[in-house]
Amino acid sequence: MSEFEVSRRRFIGASAAVGGLATASRVTRAAVAPSVQSGSPPVRTPEMIDVTLEVNGRRHALTIEPRTTLLDALRENLRLTGTKKGCDQGSCGACTVHVDGRRINACLTLAARCQEKAITTIEGLAKDGELHPMQAAFLARDGLQCGYCTPGQIMSATALVAEGRAMSDAAIREWMSGNICRCGAYPHILAAVKDVTGSGSGG
Repeated sequence: MSEFEVSRRRFIGASAAVGGLATASRVTRAAVAPSVQSGSPPVRTPEMIDVTLEVNGRRHALTIEPRTTLLDALRENLRLTGTKKGCDQGSCGACTVHVDGRRINACLTLAARCQEKAITTIEGLAKDGELHPMQAAFLARDGLQCGYCTPGQIMSATALVAEGRAMSDAAIREWMSGNICRCGAYPHILAAVKDVTGSGSGG
């Protein structure tokens, strides 16, 4: 048997061993914390609170920790993963949602403070199977590349139009400045917003 064949066998054996340890580790974690692994409701602890959130027109009763952000409640509890977790510091705008019609950063907002308020996420914009005009404009204008920031961009754009702030290119850029696109799709985003306001070139 050649030295190469021995080394190859050792490599395969070591790889299998590492894989087996990883699998065993996952099985052990699942056995210790089945509620986390299975997606079932978390075990209630004394500090947890009951909240009711109205999201996209539906009411949801949740049991969460007081410090749970709206972003985590949407993504982890309600599985509404369209709202993205970016910087988790309110700097990138990927988590933008509407609360009572106003755009906010869900990562900086406690879920408990959103009770009795109407929350709208990207999943709630389309109606009766029809895309919201801003969603359609983003598609038509290629206002996205990787797409990660797009839900937040669209939520912010719909709000600024509703607020009457899309008065000029400069105003749109200013009021959208809290939403970061690392792919640099800003010209296309601007064109999409202008299409919705009726000030686009139509080209």
